[in-house]
Amino acid sequence: MTIADALVTMRKERNLTQQDVARKLFVTRQAVSRWENGETTPGIDMCKLISATFDLPVTHLLEMPDGDYCQSCGMPFYQPKDYGSEADGAPSADYCSWCYRDGAFVEDESLEELVERCAPYMAESCHVSRDEAVSFMGALLPHLKRWK
Repeated sequence: MTIADALVTMRKERNLTQQDVARKLFVTRQAVSRWENGETTPGIDMCKLISATFDLPVTHLLEMPDGDYCQSCGMPFYQPKDYGSEADGAPSADYCSWCYRDGAFVEDESLEELVERCAPYMAESCHVSRDEAVSFMGALLPHLKRWK
């Protein structure tokens, strides 16, 4: 689901107008309209505010790809080699090969350390700033299985 679809659904489920949403978020009604029409996209920090204001999981707003993704770092699984391995050699259902091998996490690190390690790679591959990558990961990762 796109951010635009998630915003429209959330607003209609709560019987709110675009103006109501705008007031709660301290933005213009036109900004909400542009988000809902897909003309623009709210930034990561605005997504965090929308999530907190409307009690909506931030993962609904961050446009995670369809399909499975690592429940540690959030990386999408594109091909079988992306999956980590269990102790018996079977593919992990939840974790990628960069986070999880032979039934254990590769790095014994905190959430903050993982963000610091992975943010530069995300920034480069997604063509965003390092700060945007840190913010995105900081919003997403706490909702994943490893970090709950």
